[in-house]
Amino acid sequence: MGSSSSSACARTLVAVLVFVVVAFGGAGRATAATGGSAPGAPGSQADWAPANKDGFGTATGTASKLWYTLENGELTELYYPDLGTPSVRDLQFVVSDGKTFSDRETDASTHRTKLAGGGQSLSYTQVNSAKSGAWRLTKTYVTDPARSSLLVRVHFQSLTGKPLKLYALYDPSLSNDGMDDSGSSSGSTLLASDAKSASALAAAPAFKRTSSGYLGTSDGWQDLKTDHRMDWTYDSAPDGNVVQTAQTRLSGLRHSQDLTLALGFGGSASAAQSAEQASLAAGFRKLSAAYARGWRSYLGSLRPEPASAKPFGPLYDVSVMTLAAHEDKTYRGGYIASPTMPWAWGQGLDNPSGAYHLVWSRDLYQIATALLAAGDRAGANRALSYLFDRQQKPDGSFPQNSTVDGAPHWTNTQMDEVSFPILLAWQLGRTDTSTYTDHIKKAADYIVANGPSTPQERWENQSGWSPATIAAEVAGLVAAGQIARQNGDTASAHRYDATADDWQKNVDAWTATTTGPFSSQPYYLRLTKDGKPDAGTTYSLGDGGPSAIDQREVVDPSYLELVRLGLKRPDDPTILNTMSVVDSQLGVSTPEGTFWHRYNYDGYGETADGSPWNVSDPDTFGTHGRAWPIFAGERGEYELAAGHSANPELAAIAGAANDGYMLPEQVWDQNPPSGQPGFERGQGTFSATPLAWSHAQFVRLAWSIQAGRPVEQPEIVACRYTGACGK
Repeated sequence: MGSSSSSACARTLVAVLVFVVVAFGGAGRATAATGGSAPGAPGSQADWAPANKDGFGTATGTASKLWYTLENGELTELYYPDLGTPSVRDLQFVVSDGKTFSDRETDASTHRTKLAGGGQSLSYTQVNSAKSGAWRLTKTYVTDPARSSLLVRVHFQSLTGKPLKLYALYDPSLSNDGMDDSGSSSGSTLLASDAKSASALAAAPAFKRTSSGYLGTSDGWQDLKTDHRMDWTYDSAPDGNVVQTAQTRLSGLRHSQDLTLALGFGGSASAAQSAEQASLAAGFRKLSAAYARGWRSYLGSLRPEPASAKPFGPLYDVSVMTLAAHEDKTYRGGYIASPTMPWAWGQGLDNPSGAYHLVWSRDLYQIATALLAAGDRAGANRALSYLFDRQQKPDGSFPQNSTVDGAPHWTNTQMDEVSFPILLAWQLGRTDTSTYTDHIKKAADYIVANGPSTPQERWENQSGWSPATIAAEVAGLVAAGQIARQNGDTASAHRYDATADDWQKNVDAWTATTTGPFSSQPYYLRLTKDGKPDAGTTYSLGDGGPSAIDQREVVDPSYLELVRLGLKRPDDPTILNTMSVVDSQLGVSTPEGTFWHRYNYDGYGETADGSPWNVSDPDTFGTHGRAWPIFAGERGEYELAAGHSANPELAAIAGAANDGYMLPEQVWDQNPPSGQPGFERGQGTFSATPLAWSHAQFVRLAWSIQAGRPVEQPEIVACRYTGACGK
């Protein structure tokens, strides 16, 4: 008993000494520490990786409930067991000669991401080359189609002819929380777990040594950067922000350059270990081939790529696959907005993280109409079923957004999100009596009772009379009227039609000003707070913008919804005048083409020097919304409706894609951060990348160009109000 206590005290003393050396900058070689629990719990505060991803992938089937992302030359967030649950922060490598340097690959190398598998699979290769010229790492990623595990094929080269050491640094953040994980070693496998799930990291050939510590205090980087050797091999690190370290058996010399990593997940440590063991046993070559076959089969089930998209290489195929990959595998039809956490999201506003990996009716409509255009009718139908299954009772509205399991997350109402499911049902022919009675009628009745003003418009933060929202409401009611007639409900059909006609007739009176500062002729506003566009009503814009701005000074490209959804002719005088105003106020010319800001004084974006967006007080003007590729797509659809070419707009969107063909939410505008490289106008910012809406807009515009008209425009609406019938 006494001997055991003395041994425990000795181990504790060693651990404390190690912690002191690391935390307080002790010079010289780090104190060796073997076994026991790591010191420094719980470690530094957990965060998420930046949102501008270079790659995103998952297997096509539903057996593997795992998604991966890539950024800055490393593996970043993995999602398990659904697309609302990030469970890994990152995994990267450290290269050392054991004496003079330790290079963390995200800091010490240049990065290149490229598609593997000929561009017909969401499989990516990262090539990281040391800035010193000493080494090169090539990593290829796939998920096992049969189970929830990731395989990484690693090729490590020493370019100096001298043997080097390669270490893996793995930061689990299980169950959307990086502060409550526990890490341990089981032989040569690293295990991590929390109350809900677990991960297991192993390699072939097996790891040489392993350790579990806490971020910033006893993790492997703190160890290696001091004397360039792995001195710490802690057996465990309970309940904190765990970072796990493994020394591989590679030297980078010939015959010692290749290994396969397997990262498995499960509801328990044993289940996670079983997953990674089975994947390693199957081997990277076999599973990579199965993964690629799944994506080739999916692409083969769709319409052939339109000619309009062929000049842009694999971007079209990647976009369609990326949209499909945004669907959850447990809650089918639940397509999220983006597998990312931009800026402060997940670090204060939503913790655990949320926002972008929620399901939004509006984003889901954009995704579903793109899938429908591409030939994935089944995916579009699943999206509509997802929405109808989660329609709010008894009023018939839809959640502002929901977690992937359908639970409402934010609690406001956006009237366009109530309208879009009706339009999608019309486009899919889902007009049978039970669908009408149980879903479409309830949504249409809600619109009639609560429109045309909306508690929130498409940008989430303002109430009022929005031309874009009214366009969606009118289009939804016209479709609902026709569906009602098909089902013998003539009274409702008359009510829906009459309401739609009234709102279409009055949209200008509610939202187009004749007294604004930008033109003496009428132009549409972003919205009016009171339905009186000639009044100088003021409101607080949000995101650090003006606390009291005249509503007549805020315009938005979203007025084009009036044309796209069939309420207005493309040559309508107010449409044309607003186009001149919006182009002047919000248009951005870049080397890739023209993009547009959302609205005047938009503050939803980085600061002037590129630092992250965060919540800020009114009138501070510290953050700046940049330009959005989706507006190039919406402008392209307008140009087609007007009988013009939309090829420049499609090319602009394509030009915003990064090396992995991921399309961003925003691109750098006319005022990118100055004095620093890497902020080219027209290239993606640190915003959500990939954004499903951006990829959907590219796909849908490509098919619209092919058809010579906006393929998503509901003909029944355009025929009623503009005479564009039979197209």
